[in-house]
Amino acid sequence: MLSIARGLTMLWTNGFPVTALGPVFGFIGAGFWAGVPMAVWISAALVGLFYVISMHTTLGRYIYAVGGSERAAAFAGLQVNRIKVWVYTLAGGLAAVAGLILTARLDAADPKAGLGYELDSIAAVVIGGTSLSGGSGSILGTVLGCLIIGVLNNGLVLLEVSPFWQQVIKGLVILLAVAIDKTNRAK
Repeated sequence: MLSIARGLTMLWTNGFPVTALGPVFGFIGAGFWAGVPMAVWISAALVGLFYVISMHTTLGRYIYAVGGSERAAAFAGLQVNRIKVWVYTLAGGLAAVAGLILTARLDAADPKAGLGYELDSIAAVVIGGTSLSGGSGSILGTVLGCLIIGVLNNGLVLLEVSPFWQQVIKGLVILLAVAIDKTNRAK
């Protein structure tokens, strides 16, 4: 699906960025409120909202239950398919918000923007302690993982590491995080 969307975007724009997006996009991308960038405010609001959902609502408990064991959740009477549809819908909505923030920060809708961010997002989640096999993880752990990946990305750029080696290093970091998770689960 991702390849289809990227291909259609390239066809629609002929591979060129779309500019002149308006003042609202400019404010989201470059504006500040109380000395803090708007993108940080938006991200903090979403983190707070999903922290409350995951830790203090029935939906959050159901999501953890389905992530831990779909079969056990179904035996417990949960509507597993409905919960999965909600989770994927929320994930798609959050991806859209991330795309809008990136577009606002670039002040252009570039069809090539964001390539490779999938690996960074998976790495951040795994480094933050979420198990790829499901059932464990937290919003705050994911935020910590995002900060670690951000520092890693910036550090590699500042050290002038080749983009090819950057991908290798991030892949190794993911492998290390998965190995640590597997070791912890085996105990």
